[in-house]
Amino acid sequence: MISEKQIEEKVERLIEELTLEEKFKLMVGFFRFQTNTIPRLGIKTFKVTDGPLGISQHSSMLRKNTKFPAGINLAASWNRELAYKCGEAIGREARAINRLCVLGPGINIDRSPLNGRTFEYYSEDPHLTKEISIPFVKGIQSQRIAACPKHYVANNQETHRHIIDVQVDERTLQEIYLRAFKEIVEEANPWTIMSSYNLVNGEYVHGSYKLLKEILMAKWGFNGFVMTDWWATQDRGVTQPTTEEAIKAGLTLEMPVPILYGEEELLENYKKGKFSEDNINELIRRLLRVYAQVGMFEDEKDLPKGERNTKRHQELARRMAEEGIVLLKNEKQFLPLNTDNIDTIAVLGPNAKRKFGKMLLGGAAAVTPPYEITPHKGLKEKCKGKIKIIKDPSKADFVLLFMGLNHDSHITLLSDKISKDKPEFGKESEEVDRTEFGLPIAQIELIKKTIEINPNVIVILNNANPISMEEWIENVPAVLEVWYPGMEGGRAIANVLFGDVNPSGKIPLTFPKQLKDSPAHKSTKTFPGEDLKVYYEEGIYIGYRYFEKENIEPLFPFGFGLSYTTFGITNAVSDKDKLNSKEDSLKITVDVTNTGERAGSEVIQIYSEAPSKVIDRPLKELVGFEKVFLKKGEKKKVKIQIKATDLAFYDTKEADWNIEQGKHILHIGNSSTNISAKIEIEC
Repeated sequence: MISEKQIEEKVERLIEELTLEEKFKLMVGFFRFQTNTIPRLGIKTFKVTDGPLGISQHSSMLRKNTKFPAGINLAASWNRELAYKCGEAIGREARAINRLCVLGPGINIDRSPLNGRTFEYYSEDPHLTKEISIPFVKGIQSQRIAACPKHYVANNQETHRHIIDVQVDERTLQEIYLRAFKEIVEEANPWTIMSSYNLVNGEYVHGSYKLLKEILMAKWGFNGFVMTDWWATQDRGVTQPTTEEAIKAGLTLEMPVPILYGEEELLENYKKGKFSEDNINELIRRLLRVYAQVGMFEDEKDLPKGERNTKRHQELARRMAEEGIVLLKNEKQFLPLNTDNIDTIAVLGPNAKRKFGKMLLGGAAAVTPPYEITPHKGLKEKCKGKIKIIKDPSKADFVLLFMGLNHDSHITLLSDKISKDKPEFGKESEEVDRTEFGLPIAQIELIKKTIEINPNVIVILNNANPISMEEWIENVPAVLEVWYPGMEGGRAIANVLFGDVNPSGKIPLTFPKQLKDSPAHKSTKTFPGEDLKVYYEEGIYIGYRYFEKENIEPLFPFGFGLSYTTFGITNAVSDKDKLNSKEDSLKITVDVTNTGERAGSEVIQIYSEAPSKVIDRPLKELVGFEKVFLKKGEKKKVKIQIKATDLAFYDTKEADWNIEQGKHILHIGNSSTNISAKIEIEC
């Protein structure tokens, strides 16, 4: 790769040689997923692709791309190494088809259980979000492909997403919704950022001087370029920023066609003195810098070699799915199943044979892989020659019910007593939010009817958002959450069900018992909004922060997940008892022992409790974690670094991050509510 000095020299030479009209040409998209060219200067088209879960067909025009599990599945693995490898693989696939920018990861915070796009995002928690996003971005860019974290910022619902105005206070904006973006910019240096459709406190993000120029670029040091989401500048009856405002805010690239940045508008504004060529040069400098970083001015033989849908990518997709699956319930060690003790299993439910390639109504996450292993196919492979798969639950040793929110309209019914005119169809998708918190009625009735016939029922949920389970969960012995597990999902599910893989996922979201327990659902003002404004009245108290503050018991707490083995967390110590400055850090060491009968992985989680003397603070906030694999009976020392800044809050008076003086308590456990040890730290 050419040096930073060589990049800057090349960029400055091109800026001197480009005419003003040519610079204008580079500021807008051409033909949906690419940019304009300047042949006389050797500036080629910059092709981008959707691809947070794999390279999409609609933006690459190619099929047979690896379909990785959903972003929420990756987050549930709590595995940074897998995040890096996934980003690296997607970068290789983009390189193989000459797409130079991957439009991802999606790092919006999961505020509502009804958000249609939760599957693409990571968590309700900014720390977990950034810890998965940073290696993902680094993995993509290791292949000289630009990552494009999105959607900056506060794009937390799909309802009215192009015109909704998010009303949020400054502290909440900084601590919850901007924080992951901040950490990614500072630690992973993404080469591009995509602005969101929505307004924040009355102004569109793509025209916000505060959000782009002041915060993203000046405070955080972002030196890449900002592009709009597709058609974000289109007039939808809400006042758009002017061309001058967008330029001075720092918006470089309008996609996919010129609206604000039409040549006539740009020339007219320039002639009127509303912006200078220096303003344009700053935008073009950012663009050309990225062009150089992805190798557009180098010989292709000197660039990384791409590959698409290879065996190692397929194996990675399977491993990701396996590590993201969460065991939510396992009464009396009902799972894993033993092939030696079973003659028949019944496989039912709308998601048993469902393929998820063109999943979730398409959108940015749609991928068309060359094959998909459905749950039914994965089980057939696993049970071949050993166990017979049938449809009649009354004749089966065990019943596997594959339920969820995105499925075919047809559902196998056990009895005419289950009304066929009741809703069976539930979806999570870009552009629409869910309307109901529970499973479709027909699925709930299928679960209840099956339990009456055969109590040995395992429910396998395929969804991204939390769902209501109170109508049926007490009557089923085992529940798995599989989170849209990708093209190898069927094999991953079978491996977990039969114990070849010990589940190690932890939920990255709080599962409420009922929708009204969620802080975003106190009124229509707070979701989905009134008069095109949505009010984040809960402030910093979203997810587990809110449940703990209000002492509301969730169905499943943040960070929860069972295993086929057991673990002990003991001997927690810190290498320091005081943090002396914002630059300081400490290391917590714990002994983790596998006390059960199987090898498995545990996620050690650390939450901070602030003194709360200066300002209102959550009871606990995630500040560190580490996933560790242990053989049966094995013990390991696990070290987790905690930076002083992880304990900070955003001080609106000083417009900066500060750390409260006094005793901070670090809670160490394997979920937000299951704490094994506490350590006091002075700040």
